Amino acid sequence: MVGYVDNKDQILKRLRRAEGQVRGIQRMVEEDTYCIDVLTQISAATKALETVALSLLDDHLSHCVAEAAAEGGPVADEKIREASAAIARLVRS
Repeated sequence: MVGYVDNKDQILKRLRRAEGQVRGIQRMVEEDTYCIDVLTQISAATKALETVALSLLDDHLSHCVAEAAAEGGPVADEKIREASAAIARLVRS
């Protein structure tokens, strides 16, 4: 079972909102909207996706990583490496 199962509806709601923002940005470009206004909307869409990513990461750490750490062994080490790599990708983006 995935860690975000309890927050799935909230995550899907946020993703739908981000999808709508991206469609709005496409429309803005099609309509030759002022660059700064487009950039403002891109920033808002990026923030929406970052919020989803942080929520998923939190769920992963509190569910998958915590469970693996309790069991110990190589699976725990792998989950911790996996989480560290995911954090690194988020920080770089």
